[in-house]
Amino acid sequence: MNASKQSKGVRRKAARAELKDTAYEIFIGILSLLSIVNIVLVYALADDEAMRIVLNVMNGLFSLIFLGDFIYRITTAASASTYFFRSFGWADLLASLPFPQLKILRVFRLVRVARLLRDVGARTVLRTLVSDRADSALMTLLLMGVFVLQFGSLAILAAEDGVEGANITSASDALWYTVVTISTVGYGDQYPVSEAGRLIGVLIIIVGVGIFGTFTGYLANAFLGSRSDDDSETDAAGAPEDDAQVAEGEESSPTARGVAGGATSGAVAAGMRAGGSDDLEGDDRDERVRELLGQSEAALAELRELLATRS
Repeated sequence: MNASKQSKGVRRKAARAELKDTAYEIFIGILSLLSIVNIVLVYALADDEAMRIVLNVMNGLFSLIFLGDFIYRITTAASASTYFFRSFGWADLLASLPFPQLKILRVFRLVRVARLLRDVGARTVLRTLVSDRADSALMTLLLMGVFVLQFGSLAILAAEDGVEGANITSASDALWYTVVTISTVGYGDQYPVSEAGRLIGVLIIIVGVGIFGTFTGYLANAFLGSRSDDDSETDAAGAPEDDAQVAEGEESSPTARGVAGGATSGAVAAGMRAGGSDDLEGDDRDERVRELLGQSEAALAELRELLATRS
């Protein structure tokens, strides 16, 4: 039993070491699954050249993303040879090449992501996604953009196919219209004319506004967050000087009080001697004391002002 727990702990530790950012791993896993689905769709839509071109363009985009993922993994791996030979790095490299026969190797990438997430544990994955909301939101936005670009282009082609007066008739028309609509630019050179096409266009517009609005907020938060951190560091750097000044003020306060107290008692004593205190009696003595105390209070107030000016 203990050996089983130990083995599970070792596997989980190894998975965490190999696992990149959790949201990123899920992003790559879903893209791998979508790319495998696209292989099936290419054969299923073999008779429709425009849709097949859209799928091939998306597969080319996935190849670039997966090639970047391979470079990222092999340069950040603890052991490049271990990743390449024992963790299906060779499959990642071959699957990222633009050859249709090798795209099926993306199954290895999907299996590795699923294994890593399983070894880490669903609870840990969920907790990480919730705590790291910024990266999770960014990966979600990228996924939404990919899905809308692919399926929006396919849907608008299907809706406008054979419609009289349609101007979205090719793969390039569909991709251009989808990109322009998602980015909320809206040149108006390509537009749907059928009811179904307009409905799809409305959905693309709504999703595009959400994607770009959220992405703009993410960038603003990233830049403003960095600036706030810099300001906090500046304040922290200046804090010791302020603390030193406060400490100096606190140290000077007892001194000031001691000096003022000494000045007060000295002034009273000197004044009593100067006024011949031995010759004074009763009310005259009290009056003289009050007069000297008033003078000492004035001296103390002046001393405090000088100390405040110095600080």
